[in-house]
Amino acid sequence: MDNLRCVRETPPHLHSGAGRASHEENASRLTGTVERITYQNAENGFSVIKCRAKGYSDLVTVVGNMPDVHVGSVLSMQGQWKIDGKYGRQFSAEKWEETLPATTYGIEKYLGSGLIKGVGPKFAKRIVQQFGKDTLEIIETEPDRLLEVAGIGQKRVNQVKKSWQEQKEIKNIMLFLQSNDVSTAHAAKIYRTYGNESIRIVEENPYKLADDIWGIGFKTADTIASKLGIEKDRLKKQNESWELRMKMMAERLR
Repeated sequence: MDNLRCVRETPPHLHSGAGRASHEENASRLTGTVERITYQNAENGFSVIKCRAKGYSDLVTVVGNMPDVHVGSVLSMQGQWKIDGKYGRQFSAEKWEETLPATTYGIEKYLGSGLIKGVGPKFAKRIVQQFGKDTLEIIETEPDRLLEVAGIGQKRVNQVKKSWQEQKEIKNIMLFLQSNDVSTAHAAKIYRTYGNESIRIVEENPYKLADDIWGIGFKTADTIASKLGIEKDRLKKQNESWELRMKMMAERLR
């Protein structure tokens, strides 16, 4: 199976330099399975989730920029415990790593969450009963074997194949963006704007982000361009082009 592990961080402006290093040394760690998503902001990815974590009898409330986590996912998180005046004790996740669930319980929750079209709680239970811990490996490498499950026909198998591939592409895009210093909030906006074309557009012309996406300015686009190693001459030309467009827009608004 392709590596679907994703490492995510909150926007880098929160911590910097020695202060950030000291902060990370003092950060707490928490590993848990996502039981439910209480709230998720489609605009910036801010989420409130409930996790089942080892050593805690009650579900743990986790908050942070996590735009594409799903029920059943296993999260390894780094962050800080905080007391909210209204909602009580919460874990504020600043950096997190997602892996696919490894237990049959987690796999069933993951598939039954609505993430994969064509598989609801009823069929998730049947599929996991049929294939156990090998379920996700079979969906990845031998999806036609789902026909062995009672009630599943070729039409539903095709739905699962398509949806599974789409989820892989989303994860790959988000991982690419965040590995190039794009915050989770900005990455979510980029994906919503460009979809599967996100990587191509960012690689070809990161300054297009400043034109097309509200909240992403020239400085952010310039940081991404530098991270991608775009040549200085090209940067200069694109900077001049961007500045010219801004002047033209300003003139039109007069």
